[in-house]
Amino acid sequence: MATSTPSARSRPEHKNGGQSVAAESSDDLRQTEESLLNASPDPQPGLREYLEVKRAALLARRDASKASTRAHPLKLRAEATAEHRSGVRRIRIRDHYVITDSPLDFAGYNLGPSSPELQLGVLSSCLTHVFLIQAADLRVPLDELWVEVEADQEPRAGSPGFEDVPIYPHNISYTVHLTSSASPARIKELHQAVEEHCPIYNLLLNPQHIEGRVILTKSPTEI
Repeated sequence: MATSTPSARSRPEHKNGGQSVAAESSDDLRQTEESLLNASPDPQPGLREYLEVKRAALLARRDASKASTRAHPLKLRAEATAEHRSGVRRIRIRDHYVITDSPLDFAGYNLGPSSPELQLGVLSSCLTHVFLIQAADLRVPLDELWVEVEADQEPRAGSPGFEDVPIYPHNISYTVHLTSSASPARIKELHQAVEEHCPIYNLLLNPQHIEGRVILTKSPTEI
């Protein structure tokens, strides 16, 4: 599978007495960067350098969490609107938009993935992200990383002869492809940490309680 390596990120600089000083220029940080980047005979930039940036952000976020006086958890929100005439679902999350659609044979325009496909994409994205987080935290060097997720879905679920087949995606599996100079024991440690900390992986593993309501617009009536 062909992959492209992102270009190295430049760090912000501050002017101090006419000299440029990198924002993160402490000897300790340089030493830890060098130890990770040179962890293999042929170090490759890209993910390894990004892991240093990720580690710095992770440590800063931990410090901020310890100092936080927040009394309640963060509230996450998303909304989906059915577009007029097309029925395309436009998902809005903060200032971001994602389109989901049906295939051509189901009154769709194939402008985006279906909701079940998007769910698999969310799982693969979350697993990939948590691999990056835990690799940065555990100091496991990574050169390449991608995650494939597969599941079964039976369109005939619930119909005669398929009453016991789930209507939702099931038999979910994932495969992680990574390149690293770390030992198998370290990769196993990384994998265990990812499964312990991945929010969407654990969301799907554990039963959830979901509340729902329907409101008639232009009316105070709630059903």
